[in-house]
Amino acid sequence: MKRGAIERGTAWALVTGAGSGIGRCYALRLAASGYRLVLVGERAEPLEAVGREIEAAGGAEVRLCPLDLARTTAAQELFDWTRAQAIDIDVLVNNAGIFSFCDVLATPPERIERIILLHDLTATQLCRLFAGEMIQRGVRGHILNMSSYSLWMPFPGLSVYSASKAYLKSFSIAFAREVADRHIRVTAVCPAGVATDLYGLPPYWQRIGLRVGALISADSCARRGLRALWRDRRCIVPDWWNRLFIPICKALPMWILRPLRRYTMQFQK
Repeated sequence: MKRGAIERGTAWALVTGAGSGIGRCYALRLAASGYRLVLVGERAEPLEAVGREIEAAGGAEVRLCPLDLARTTAAQELFDWTRAQAIDIDVLVNNAGIFSFCDVLATPPERIERIILLHDLTATQLCRLFAGEMIQRGVRGHILNMSSYSLWMPFPGLSVYSASKAYLKSFSIAFAREVADRHIRVTAVCPAGVATDLYGLPPYWQRIGLRVGALISADSCARRGLRALWRDRRCIVPDWWNRLFIPICKALPMWILRPLRRYTMQFQK
C-alpha cells in the first residue's frame, strides 16, 4: 500500500473548506486512499458536488456538514456533530480560510473578526478537541493545518491575513511537539501561490501563473501536504524555489515596500 493508504472504509478523515480549491483536492485524495470523508464548509451545494465526485470515483462513504466555522462556538458544534453521528476522526485537515488584501484601517471589523476566528480560534479548538479524542481512543492520529507563505510577507494589505497564518504555523509546530509522544502527528503547510479562486484571480490568470511556474495547482499542493503529513514533517513549503525567497521577503526594506504599497492600493478590497 502507498504511504497513508488504508483498507477501504476503515477510518474517517475530516476536511474543512472542502467545497472547492485545495480542500476539494484533499478530500479526493483522502477518499482515493480509502478514507471515509466528512466534508465541512459554509455552503451545502459545493460539498454535495464534491461528494458526488467521490462517489463517481468509487470512493468510500461521505457525510456532509454545512457549517459556518468563523464563529466562537463552531469547533465545539462540529465536534458534537461527529459524536452524534458516531464518527471517530483519524485525520483532521484544517483547510478552511478567508483571504483578505486590505489595510487594517480600511478592513471592516467583522472581516477582521472572521479571519482570526476561522484561521486561529476554530483551528486551535478543533486540534484540541479531535486530538484529545484520538488520544483517548489510542489511535495514531494525523492533523494538517493550512498556513501560508504570506507569514513571511508582513506587507501592507496582508497584515491581518499573514499574522493569522503566522499564528497557525507557530501553533502547529508547538502543538506537534506536545502530542508527539501520544502518537499524534501535526503538519503545517505553507504554500505560496496556488491556482484557486481564493485570491480572486480570474481563471485566465490562474492558467498563466501555472504555465510560468508562479503558481502551483491545488492538487499539487494537496498531494505535497499529505505526503508531508504521512512522513511526519512539522512544516513544509511546497516547491523548493519558494523556500529560497523567504529571507528576501523578510528583509525587504521600506524603500521597496513604499512604491509597492502605492501600486497595490488599487487592488485592495
